[in-house]
Amino acid sequence: MNFLQQPRVRLVIGAVLLLGLGAGVWAWSSSARENTDDAQVDAHVTQIAARVSGTVTRVAVDDNQLVEAGALLVQLDPADYQVAVDKARAELADAEASAVAAQSSVPITSTTAASNVTTARGGITQAQSGVAASEKEIEAANARLITAQARQREAEANAVKSARDVERLRGLLAKDEVSQQMFDATTTTATAQKAGVDSARSQVTEAEAGIRVAESKLAQARAGEDQAHAEMQTAQTGPSQIAGIKARAAQAEAHAQQARANLAQAELNLRYATVKAPVRGVVSKKGINVGQVVQGGQPLLAIVQIDEVWVTANFKETQLKDMRPGQRTEIAVDAYGGRTYTGKVDSIAGATGARFSLLPPENATGNFVKVVQRVPVKIVLDPGQDPEHLLRPGMSVTSTVFLK
Repeated sequence: MNFLQQPRVRLVIGAVLLLGLGAGVWAWSSSARENTDDAQVDAHVTQIAARVSGTVTRVAVDDNQLVEAGALLVQLDPADYQVAVDKARAELADAEASAVAAQSSVPITSTTAASNVTTARGGITQAQSGVAASEKEIEAANARLITAQARQREAEANAVKSARDVERLRGLLAKDEVSQQMFDATTTTATAQKAGVDSARSQVTEAEAGIRVAESKLAQARAGEDQAHAEMQTAQTGPSQIAGIKARAAQAEAHAQQARANLAQAELNLRYATVKAPVRGVVSKKGINVGQVVQGGQPLLAIVQIDEVWVTANFKETQLKDMRPGQRTEIAVDAYGGRTYTGKVDSIAGATGARFSLLPPENATGNFVKVVQRVPVKIVLDPGQDPEHLLRPGMSVTSTVFLK
């Protein structure tokens, strides 16, 4: 007991206890954090390339210049593309005029076709009426011919009888067996009967002529009917004509649509001749000058978006056991004498960095050497940490993640 009460012993025991307590605190704090110096600042780097080919007439920016979104970067000679736009507009006007003309022909053709069908039907009805009337006229002419022929035969018979009576009375008159008056009366009757024969013959001739006229009218009526049927067949082709007109109108409209697309493409190419900044950032890797001819897809420069930076920390795979998104982090930047920034773990990569290398390791060769892999961890800074935009992509930092 006297030994423990000595001052020197008490100091030694106190120092040992303090060292043990400090070691415990250090062990506890070390077990609650993970850090790595294999980390760097990252940001989006937008590669600007020419969308069209042309001669550079103006370069509006310099290396390391801060530009706003929409600012002019490079101007290509727009003359060729302006000519293409004017040509496309003229072709569009011509195509639209053709489409309007073709479309206007559709109702006209439809109306004409319907009118032709109606006219053809009326012609057929009229022709059929004419055929029927001509047939009836032929029937009537035949009846008149039969009647005239009967009258002719009757008149001829009466004339023959009267002529015989005259000859018989002529001999009796010479013998004074009949009177002169009776002979004269018989002679007159015979003359009248002969005239009746001539009249009957003329009526027969007239009836035959009437038949020929009626037959001619019938032939004309049937020819008209045939013509009306032919016109009907022609008129009935109207739907196919309308379909053809509609097809041509649709084709003309398609050509107009194609002309509109060509104009839109020409206008796009004209706009592409003016290269503007898509985002705000710092110009880097400018490799063009005035007078240089560039091709479509050729890189012109890059824009580094310094407004949004983050840290990519490559932790060992053995450090990821308790690491989770949302954990607090501390970033020490080498370039500014260890100046610290705060942030949090945003996400952990889906594979190790070696897996994304140009030649990923192949462990099935038989010469396997176990190497601790590193996994990229994305760390985002808390808002307002870098108002002066001092952090630039590629800067080396030391990242510490607090696990508890």
